[in-house]
Amino acid sequence: MAVETLRKGSLDPPNSVGLRAAFLVLWAIDAIAATLFFLVPYATELNPITVLFYQLFGLPGVPVAALCYAAAVVMIGHVLSDPMDVRFVGVVVVLYTLFAVNNILLLLFREPVVEMLFL
Repeated sequence: MAVETLRKGSLDPPNSVGLRAAFLVLWAIDAIAATLFFLVPYATELNPITVLFYQLFGLPGVPVAALCYAAAVVMIGHVLSDPMDVRFVGVVVVLYTLFAVNNILLLLFREPVVEMLFL
């Protein structure tokens, strides 16, 4: 019973449902944008893991890579204890917000955010 209690206690999701939902939405937007990067000639995916999956599996490899990232985030969030799990997912949401905004602006305006800000 002690092992079951330990296992059950160590695999708890972060308490913030809104934070988990925000991660899911931002992850989906980023995954779609990353897939579009391989369809447009003016954008380049910089993540080497995503590029490797694309080279191995073609276009379906891009969402597979995105699923691997999401699985890693979910597993880490379940293993960390409270409040570290909420902080971790919060940091991931901030990062995915930056990724998604950059990817969308790159797809819409054909220029990275950094170049738009400094020109």
